[in-house]
Amino acid sequence: MVTIKDVAREANVSVATVSRVLNGSGPVSDETRRLIREVAGRMRYVPHSGARSLITSKTQTLGVLLPDLYGEFFSEVIRGMDDTAQKHGFHLLISRAYADRHGIETAIRAMRGRVDGVVVMSPDLDADALLNLPSTIPVVLLCSVSRGNEIDSLTIQNSRGAREMTAHLISLGHRRIAIIKGSARNYDAAERLRGYRMALREAGIAPDPALECGGDFTEAAGYAAALELMALKDRPTAIFAANDSMAIGALSALRESGIDVPAEIAVAGFDDIPLARYMDPPLSSVHVPICELGARAVELLLNGVTHKNGHARRRERVSTELVIRRSTGVEPAERPPPQPSTLDKVMASI
Repeated sequence: MVTIKDVAREANVSVATVSRVLNGSGPVSDETRRLIREVAGRMRYVPHSGARSLITSKTQTLGVLLPDLYGEFFSEVIRGMDDTAQKHGFHLLISRAYADRHGIETAIRAMRGRVDGVVVMSPDLDADALLNLPSTIPVVLLCSVSRGNEIDSLTIQNSRGAREMTAHLISLGHRRIAIIKGSARNYDAAERLRGYRMALREAGIAPDPALECGGDFTEAAGYAAALELMALKDRPTAIFAANDSMAIGALSALRESGIDVPAEIAVAGFDDIPLARYMDPPLSSVHVPICELGARAVELLLNGVTHKNGHARRRERVSTELVIRRSTGVEPAERPPPQPSTLDKVMASI
């Protein structure tokens, strides 16, 4: 394997000069810089990231801890993170971490020395539990509650979005509106439930515990909850699921039960994942700019990395908006983009 010493010997310069050129630090003449890069390219020299990090105290890598890696929501979050990280010359080290303090602490310990900062998405965790973690690297909390100003955090306007969607269903004449909830300790789920209840009370409708079904943000949970609601003597006329995955599961259960959506029961979700517009019927949802959410989390983290954690901490919230489609009885304003025909694809490849 070619080393930095081999490049220095071939270019007839010092190892320090080669290091300055490859790391983009220190004064080097343009002629010497071109020579070293030409020699390094010809010899196919690849800098050792571990050795570079010892010299620069930077790994050019950001850690990302997520509660799950499955589903369109997480893939969109990661896409936004990765695009932004690469624009700034960073790469991602992604891991799934359990939502308790011990699991997060273990994951951060494992990443120590390998990343310059960490985005932690753990909605089931009280973020204040992270304050005493034995780590000095920058941390950004994503979709977690933080009561103080000691950690950068980014959350979604969950309560407002759920309140607006529930109010929309009420405006269509629905009075028995069910909700499929998320996990009991999940911050996003709790806020969405709060917004749902708020909209009911504002309309003079008393929340009915029988219409509040448990869930865990999976399609299977939405499917099971819909069947449970259909078994009620006085079943709902609308279902609001706390995320799109559960709404999709509910749509499947209703379809198999022969129930027409939205003629008999309206269905709405939260997040507006890309698949939502392609459902049959297209799913009304509370739109979250998921990709931008991931991008902004990385931007906050890079700010902490740049200032070596000596910056004023930020608490930001991402806004939501209603996207109304046919699953709630309204024709969608937007249509899925037309798919290219086989001939189009063949012609494009020529």
